[in-house]
Amino acid sequence: MTLLARLGLVAGILVSAFTMQAVAQAPDPENQIKVTTDKGDFVIQLRPDLAPKHVQQIKTLAAEGFYNGVVFHRVIDGFMAQTGDPTGTGTGGSHLADLPAEFSNETFDRGTVGMARAQDPNSANSQFFIMLADGDFLDGQYTVVGDVISGMDVVDQIKKGDQAANGKVDDPDKMVAVTVGAAE
Repeated sequence: MTLLARLGLVAGILVSAFTMQAVAQAPDPENQIKVTTDKGDFVIQLRPDLAPKHVQQIKTLAAEGFYNGVVFHRVIDGFMAQTGDPTGTGTGGSHLADLPAEFSNETFDRGTVGMARAQDPNSANSQFFIMLADGDFLDGQYTVVGDVISGMDVVDQIKKGDQAANGKVDDPDKMVAVTVGAAE
C-alpha cells in the first residue's frame, strides 16, 4: 500500500470516529430538560445511553412538576451546585424508589450533571448536581446523567454557599420551572 493510500485510510478512520462521536452526542430534544431560574435558563442534555433508569426518573419527576420551586441547597464555588431535594436540606427525595448505580467511564468535567446519593451507591433518587469545575475524583463513583449544553453562564450565577458549612446556602436560588423536551 502506498503512503498516500495509507494516509487516506487513516483520514477515513479518523473521520468515521469523529462522525460516530458527533452522532452519539447529537442533541436529542426528547432527552433534554430546560431549567428556568430567576437568573435565566439552562438546558441539560440527558444521557439515557449512560444511565437509562436515572434519566427516566428525572424526566418523570420533571413532567410531574416535582422540581418546580426546588432550591439549590448546596453550592460550592469551584466545585458544584446541588439541587433536587424538596425539603431543601439535602436529605430529602421523591416518592419514587431509589435507583441502583449506573456508573460509567464518563468523566466529571465542568457542566457534567451527576446524581447525588447517600453513602450507599444505590441510593440516588431525585437530587442531582452540576459541576462548576472539573472533578475527576468523582469518576466511577457517581452516576453521570447528562451535560449542560446551553446556559452554563446562568449556572455560574447560582448563589454560592458557605464553604465552612459544606456549601449550605442561605436564601438559596431555586429552579422556578423544569420542563422536558427543552430544545430551543
